[in-house]
Amino acid sequence: MDPCKVNELRAFVKMCKQDPSILHTEEMRFLREWVESMGVKVPPATQKAKSEENTEITEEMMDQANDKKVAAIEALNDGELQKAIELLTDAIKLNPHLAILYAKRASVFVKLQKPNAATQDCDRAIEINPDSAQPHKWRGKAHRLLGHWGEAAHDLALACKLDYDEDASAMLKEVQHRAQKTAEHWRKYERKHEEREIKERVERVKKAREEHERAQREEEARRQSGAQYGSFPGGFPGGMPGNFPRGMPGMGGGMSGMAGMPGFNEILSDPEVLAAMQDPEVMVAFQDVAQNSANVSKYQSNPKVMNLISKLSAKFGGQA
Repeated sequence: MDPCKVNELRAFVKMCKQDPSILHTEEMRFLREWVESMGVKVPPATQKAKSEENTEITEEMMDQANDKKVAAIEALNDGELQKAIELLTDAIKLNPHLAILYAKRASVFVKLQKPNAATQDCDRAIEINPDSAQPHKWRGKAHRLLGHWGEAAHDLALACKLDYDEDASAMLKEVQHRAQKTAEHWRKYERKHEEREIKERVERVKKAREEHERAQREEEARRQSGAQYGSFPGGFPGGMPGNFPRGMPGMGGGMSGMAGMPGFNEILSDPEVLAAMQDPEVMVAFQDVAQNSANVSKYQSNPKVMNLISKLSAKFGGQA
């Protein structure tokens, strides 16, 4: 994740901790509802925020607020920044609906290198008067301090559009250059990320193709290993002659069809062959292979089946 975005989020969370009423504004409603949907209880709006909304501003309070503002400007000219903050805070308490007070306090926060506090004041000023250039200007400068070049460029450009300012214009050129450099960096990063994904995808396809080709080679090897026994008529391996009767169980004709063949009695005298012919598993396999010689590969690991095939091949393979 973009480190700048993480820092910005961290700053926002800190602001919410200091003043939970931020989450109760209409623009933050989506965030509050999402947090509450996870079972988290959002602290209620501070009494201060509620009182600001409901306070009736008298003419006397407005005059006092203006006096505080004048005193704050004098303190600012004397370099007494903290005193200026205190005076402007008092002025805001007296008249919380005057955008210029928030913008002026934001300007002092920027000079004190407190961009998050400045941003919060500018947000409030813009909420009160979105057409005022000053809060956009100081929020742009605050974003510059935070390294948010894109946001800074946006605010400073809008400030110049609303009310041209040489200072804001000069700073706009700087942040636009930095914003461009940052955008180029991220484009380069995204391009490398895409190239890496493409390379990984190609490797996966290549590996899958190799696995498929290997499986085909293994299948071909199994077929070739089954062919080493030759082939009986009808597909049975071992080279049996064409006059060998198709009389094995399940092949039609029964055992009697083999009785007249030379060497048949010798075969039956072999106890292993006789036992194999009485084994249903072996005879089912024998019938399967007789139908298709390639099926012998299925029984390579079955010594009973392979033993019968070998003996029959040896006895009948040379007869014509």
